[in-house]
Amino acid sequence: MGNRLLAALPASDLDLLKPELEVIALDQDAVISRAGDAIEYVFFPYSGAISLMIEMADGHTVAIAAVGREGAVGILSVLGPSSADNTAVVRAAGTAARIPASRFHTAFNRSPAIRHAVQIHVRAMLKQLQLGSACNALHPVEARMARWLLQLRDRVDQDVLPLTQQALSQILGVRRTTVTLLMRKLRARRAIRSDRRGLIEIDPARLAAVACECHNVMHLEVEEMFTLHSARSRAAALSENRRIPGIESGDAM
Repeated sequence: MGNRLLAALPASDLDLLKPELEVIALDQDAVISRAGDAIEYVFFPYSGAISLMIEMADGHTVAIAAVGREGAVGILSVLGPSSADNTAVVRAAGTAARIPASRFHTAFNRSPAIRHAVQIHVRAMLKQLQLGSACNALHPVEARMARWLLQLRDRVDQDVLPLTQQALSQILGVRRTTVTLLMRKLRARRAIRSDRRGLIEIDPARLAAVACECHNVMHLEVEEMFTLHSARSRAAALSENRRIPGIESGDAM
């Protein structure tokens, strides 16, 4: 499956979710959940990229995390009926599977593997939040912009990002004039090229030279989490198969 959390589940645990999963389009700039609203669905992106946004009392916004096919949106609804703490905005169009939050909660209670997948997702999000907080406090805005472009690139797996200056202003929590200046600097470094259609073409290697270390740290630690998660899921599936008559090693000979 396109989503890594779902793909790592043993077949029997995935079967608890499949009847309720609905594949939908993630349209560019769509708001799939809004801060303060009740969480009705859990979304598992197959492609595209979503940013989780915080809006301050004065109207300023800033992105706190990015989510793609490695994660989910609304997954903390397993803790019980609740409202969203942030607003989820589609930054690059794609597709996702969604499931009613109540149905996901039922499957969560029945499946240790699904509970483990939720733990992996929460750990990955906490790592983003922790490093993002430190990055916002300690690193210059140019490095932070480069980091965000690379984070979104990781999720769409292509070098052309459908981002306007307004979107980058919202993500970084800075004025559009600041974004204009930053883009001019990145173009001078040949790290990006942009046009008037709201597309930014990046050079990953040159952009990485501008970005702070936070991007690599986030990427490597999340990959390590998923490697361990996948290994555990494969071991659980193998153990389950050995208990099913007819597919034990002796029966297969």
